[in-house]
Amino acid sequence: MFQIKKHRRGLAITAAAVAAATMFAGCGSSNASASVDTSDDGKLMTVDVYDDLANFQGVQSGWYAKIIKDKFNMKLNIIAPNVSGGSTTFDTRSAAGNLGDIVITSTQSGRPAKLIKSKLIADMTPYMSAIKGTNYIKKYQSAVDSYNSNAKQKSGYWGIPYTVSSNSPTESSEANEPTFGPYLMWNYYKELGYPKISTLEDLLPVLQKMQNLARKETGSKKVYALSLFKDWDGNMMNNAKQPTCYYGYDELGFVLAQADGSDYQSVTKEGGIYERVIKFFEKANSMGLVDPESSTQNYDTMYAKYQKGNVLFSFWPWLGQAAYNTTDNKKAGKGFMLAPLQDQKIFSYGATTNGGTTAISIGSQAKNKSRLVKFINWLYSPEGTYDSGAQTNGTAGPKGLNWEIKDGKPVLTEFGEKALNGGGANVPASWGGGSYTDGVSALNFPAVLAQDTDPDTGYTYNASQWPSQIAKNNTALDKDWQQKMGAKTTMDYLKKNKMITVAPGASYSAPEDSSEIATLRGQIKTQIINYSWKAAMSKSDSEVDSLFKQMRSTVDGLGFEKVLKIDMANAKAQNKMRVQIKTEWKDKK
Repeated sequence: MFQIKKHRRGLAITAAAVAAATMFAGCGSSNASASVDTSDDGKLMTVDVYDDLANFQGVQSGWYAKIIKDKFNMKLNIIAPNVSGGSTTFDTRSAAGNLGDIVITSTQSGRPAKLIKSKLIADMTPYMSAIKGTNYIKKYQSAVDSYNSNAKQKSGYWGIPYTVSSNSPTESSEANEPTFGPYLMWNYYKELGYPKISTLEDLLPVLQKMQNLARKETGSKKVYALSLFKDWDGNMMNNAKQPTCYYGYDELGFVLAQADGSDYQSVTKEGGIYERVIKFFEKANSMGLVDPESSTQNYDTMYAKYQKGNVLFSFWPWLGQAAYNTTDNKKAGKGFMLAPLQDQKIFSYGATTNGGTTAISIGSQAKNKSRLVKFINWLYSPEGTYDSGAQTNGTAGPKGLNWEIKDGKPVLTEFGEKALNGGGANVPASWGGGSYTDGVSALNFPAVLAQDTDPDTGYTYNASQWPSQIAKNNTALDKDWQQKMGAKTTMDYLKKNKMITVAPGASYSAPEDSSEIATLRGQIKTQIINYSWKAAMSKSDSEVDSLFKQMRSTVDGLGFEKVLKIDMANAKAQNKMRVQIKTEWKDKK
């Protein structure tokens, strides 16, 4: 869906992990029967938030901190495994019996049931009476029920999934731009006369001409068509997975599965979609189109190159456009825009009526649990949805600061225009001061999907979809793209030309790997990633073929078929749930 920055971590086998496993095995089944203290001392409290989604660690500051302080007399202290500790953070804190006062973590691999069995989270039911006014948690009861089913609980409010939605599961969860897509530096593409790109492979000669043109105009040999990075690699080479999404695939373990359930491919399949993308990289590298620092740089280093205009292709709109499409660049006709492959069928995540695969809970050791439940309830309210939007999911931000109502419709304020289009805005002292970007919610937890409709305005929480904002897509870059493509927005174009395929928004959580499978998976993915990078950076198809043959032989020797069998079953179970949620929605309507 929206693209929250992904950090993928390997297995960490530590003493803490062993201790956590022992603790999980020995604890009781529930803490629901424990004595309940619903009192609240009213004092300023620092809330420790264990947060798998956060990309910042420490105490929340800025305008969001002021909102939380004023409304709840709380400070949020973010504990972020992405920043420090990785999976060891979860293991260590679990072993100590206290993950945090608020826990934001995955619903995958049986984790909800483990959290409850280990008495790390508490049932929110006894504290619901503290909520005054609308109970937004109960509004999304089907999402709560989905969590309970995953957690093997018949009742209670143990966790609420994120990105809950009232939209149809067959409706895209994205706004004006898809999550994935081939985005080019449009000004150079325009100078070439908008050449037709029939397939992924046909993109290469276009990129070569663009690189030659860009180097000539800038006088810099540091401009490259493609720049890659390693730090998001998981079960496979992350960069190689992205173009598979242009053809309707997404990953689940070592499987690439079609959004409509029509095809399931092993990542190691000879002649498969993954190998096709690796060969695309190999040809690009042979043509001198790949940044030679690709195999050693991280995301942040690469992102800085996009900001300077030194990379010409972006795997995602939220990379190239966020880095380079400033107001000034767009006015000058420069920036990243979708340049379609004629055979593309871009994967799109459907709206998740039962929420996504991360959820929020209250910690069993927390004080003032009633206040924490009121805070969580607020996160799911319209006001909380606006104010707490994740770094990349596009809510409009605080009413009165970023936007207001004029003639009965929402419009961005002058400040909001600056804040949401580049983030270079200083917040008024009355709102907490500091830069707008620094004050954005560090939770990175979008409780409600930004594309849902605010019942108070009748428009989405995402300002880019407001008529007042679409009318402002009138820079030289916007106008040229719109005229050439015959559409107002990218999603309009993709839908009109049937170049998008929506995977119904089912909240599927893969079951936990056994210790044997987890060990095998860790060994196998290391080999897949290493061989993929070697093949991608090679300079002939025959070398790719040889390396993939070695890779298949190596992983087969490590027990790949045993792990693949599980992933294939999970991928098909996910599709079954997608079909089910689609049917249920139709029946409901």
